[in-house]
Amino acid sequence: MIQKITDIFEIPDLRKRVLFTLACLALYRVGAAIPIPGINGEALRAMFQAQASTLLGILNIFSGGALGQFSIFSMGVMPYINASIIMSLLQGAHVLPYLDRLHKEGELGRRKLNQLTRYFTLLLAAFQSFGLTIMISKMPTHSDIPVVSNPTAFFYFVTVLTLTAGTIFIMWLGEQVTEQGIGNGVSLIIFAGIVERIPGASVGLIQLVKAEEIGLIRALLIVAFVLAVVLSVVWVETAQRKIPVQYAKRVVGRKMYGGASSFLPLKVDQSGVIAVIFAVSLMAVPMTVTQFTPNSPWAQKIMGFLNGGNPLYEAVYAAFIIFFCYFYNSVSINPTDLAENMKKSGGFVPGIRPGDPTAKYVEWVLDRITLGGALFVAAVAVLPSLLRHVYNVPFYLGGTSLLIVVGVALDTMGQLEAHLIMRHYEGFLKSGRIRQRWFNVGS
Repeated sequence: MIQKITDIFEIPDLRKRVLFTLACLALYRVGAAIPIPGINGEALRAMFQAQASTLLGILNIFSGGALGQFSIFSMGVMPYINASIIMSLLQGAHVLPYLDRLHKEGELGRRKLNQLTRYFTLLLAAFQSFGLTIMISKMPTHSDIPVVSNPTAFFYFVTVLTLTAGTIFIMWLGEQVTEQGIGNGVSLIIFAGIVERIPGASVGLIQLVKAEEIGLIRALLIVAFVLAVVLSVVWVETAQRKIPVQYAKRVVGRKMYGGASSFLPLKVDQSGVIAVIFAVSLMAVPMTVTQFTPNSPWAQKIMGFLNGGNPLYEAVYAAFIIFFCYFYNSVSINPTDLAENMKKSGGFVPGIRPGDPTAKYVEWVLDRITLGGALFVAAVAVLPSLLRHVYNVPFYLGGTSLLIVVGVALDTMGQLEAHLIMRHYEGFLKSGRIRQRWFNVGS
């Protein structure tokens, strides 16, 4: 492994990409530590400690702790992800013909769609930052000290402007990492925020053992459970269903082509961390809306539901994950196009006629393996939370965090390995390959 890391830094272009990615992530972490003026830090920390197991706590993890400090990057990339979800849903539902035309225009259309997503992100960021500012200024604390000492109109204006600008900067930073660095920028920003909490979580678990609040055997079982979840996520993320493909022989000029056997790889979990990130972002939308009238009965009911730990909340969260797993597959994989391309190149699935029967067969296989992958991802996302609330198990990193960390790490390693192999270096594994998932949250 040390030799592989050395190989990375021996390639000038790859070294430049890795250092650029690390510099951008370091810049993001610096911004996440700069608090907005006028905030009482102690009262804010006490409030987030009380809300650690709720949806607000999950959003704090996604922001890398920036929300818990109410820093200039408190909004994180959530408005950008929400804008991407809405744009993708509008394209998938064929609501606006203009978006359908842009989607079919190739690279130029993709750039226009990304530009529209950025504009929409600006609107959502302003709306969500205003709701977040109202929530922080009005949310009750366990002490008599308010979070915002003097919530004037000027404070609201400056705070909303700062949070919106911070979100746009993070969006731009993520796009720069995607284009000039390694991995998907938006996913790596979320990844960096979660990984930053791992040392603190480890120290917290050790302190609980020293204080004899939990036994050593119980702590070892927690660590073993986390390792088992990580191994299972790696196994599912790299699992594939290989559909055999046979190519017919054909003569072109004086040469004969075809006659070879291959396979069509379909990943069990094609969406990976995207489905989890989309589900959390969508669950956060009602919380933003309730902040405008936090004392109303309907807002209190919604906030009580979003506190987490209850079976209905976990069921809705799991349903969103399963939905986005299927939705991502419908956007990224078109069985009809696969069948047509296979037919044009002289390929066919043994026992299946080319054309429409092949497309239906691929769709049939894809629906079934996606169900297994989606159920697994949903179970990993909600099981640690249920164990924490029902059996009082102190999981500092939930299943959602583990899924994101493992998924982003595998994708980034896959891209690094592709660069190494392209330049005639060995990958990270001597046998087999890490297959990265080429995706972009904003496209």
